[in-house]
Amino acid sequence: MPPPLLASWDALDFTRVLYDHAAIYERMPQAFEFALIDAVCLLDRDKGLAVAYRDCRPDEWWVRGHVPGNPIFPGVLQLESAAQLTAFMTRYVDCYDGFIAFGGVENCRFREVVTPPARFVLIAQITENRSRRVRSRTQGVVDGKLVFEADVIGMSVNPG
Repeated sequence: MPPPLLASWDALDFTRVLYDHAAIYERMPQAFEFALIDAVCLLDRDKGLAVAYRDCRPDEWWVRGHVPGNPIFPGVLQLESAAQLTAFMTRYVDCYDGFIAFGGVENCRFREVVTPPARFVLIAQITENRSRRVRSRTQGVVDGKLVFEADVIGMSVNPG
């Protein structure tokens, strides 16, 4: 039995974009194929909760090779998307200015496949926030149905 969603699906408004793709990646270092979040629709600083989405399209770079003829949005990219949302929250909720790297994942489960076209919705809630580490519960949702869940760990690093 899947756990309940971290945010009420019926209360989410995907037409209300708080940060579009360009605004997200003004301060996030990922670029090109690895800028995986299209928009942030909810950011509740008090609850440490954010909702974002990525529109998985049939013309994306991974479609041709990740199960030709029956493309599946790779689980590793789902996790990277969740890690990016966790880093975004850390930067904007706590005004952290350093680089948050993907430090680990726990309690990960993929429940359904995601095939394009699909709006892949990410929900993340910070559960621990220290000076060098952040942890969040994350969920991936398509059409109101939980498709993946994981605890994502981010770590503060000084790149290069």
